[in-house]
Amino acid sequence: MNNPTELLPTWAIWQHRPFPDANLLLLPGRAPALVDSGFVGHAEETRSWVQARTGRLDLVVNTHWHSDHVGGNALLQASGARVAASAPDAEAIRRRDPGCCSAEFLDQPVAPYTVDESLHDGQMLRLGDTDWEVIATPGHTVGHVALWQPEERLLVVGDALSDYDVGWVNLVLDGPEATTTALNSIQRLADLAPRVLLPSHGPIPADTGAAIAHALRRAQRLVDDPGGAVWYGARRIFAFALMIRDGIPIAEVDAYLHARTWLTDAARLLGLTPEKLATELVDGMLRSGAIVERDRRLHATAEHTAVAASALDVRFPRDWPSAEPPGSDSVHPK
Repeated sequence: MNNPTELLPTWAIWQHRPFPDANLLLLPGRAPALVDSGFVGHAEETRSWVQARTGRLDLVVNTHWHSDHVGGNALLQASGARVAASAPDAEAIRRRDPGCCSAEFLDQPVAPYTVDESLHDGQMLRLGDTDWEVIATPGHTVGHVALWQPEERLLVVGDALSDYDVGWVNLVLDGPEATTTALNSIQRLADLAPRVLLPSHGPIPADTGAAIAHALRRAQRLVDDPGGAVWYGARRIFAFALMIRDGIPIAEVDAYLHARTWLTDAARLLGLTPEKLATELVDGMLRSGAIVERDRRLHATAEHTAVAASALDVRFPRDWPSAEPPGSDSVHPK
């Protein structure tokens, strides 16, 4: 099939977006809903895209709380939408825990938002005009969820897997069993025998079975090689940092990396000094072509959309204001 979106029913509207955004799934109808909301730097584009396709939006459902999935939440809430997230994410957001969204740990900006509805495994949600089941799929994050539409056998998988890979796992924050947890979650999704996979990154897989089989093999390799899983996460985090900053000047790369908690913690797990890890990370990514030197800056080579520098100027969760009523303007500069 040349266009896998043809597999979707007419009541589902899909937008494939490059990094640093997640793909969007819009479900218009009596209860208009959006799954994930992209990166904060493109929140206006997300809202405009939604408004052009539905007169109102009742609910944003987050598969998990990373910056590329929740960045439009604040603006959409200010326009009247509610936000739903897994119970672990919802409880932490409501408490305003400093670690919310892993934003400070990853050095990825997230505009402050509130969660109006906690989601639980097995819960049924009315999205648009159809019912969807919440499937707890921890691994990529503790609070990660998938969404299952049984009549059409549609499966929103978030970052659990894609047509080409699986989500990275955070052994530093989530412990050494995180890779096994992620593998078990992918197996649970495979057992549903979905007709269509809707990943947060990359295209809709043309061959659902092949994509799941590849994901299971890839996830098993992360279980078998914890060090490799740490390296995989470090590469993904650094590439994302380069994407949202239009690269980093070469003269500033070492200082940037040495100041990152994710790097120092990864170095500890790998038995390296942070300086050694930073050097090997940059050298390895240059050799593989994942990053490139251009105009005296390091840039990520994966397809991505530019972000205005001003969009990064939001507070980390430790400095977010207390949870505010839905619909209030919760975007605050540093």
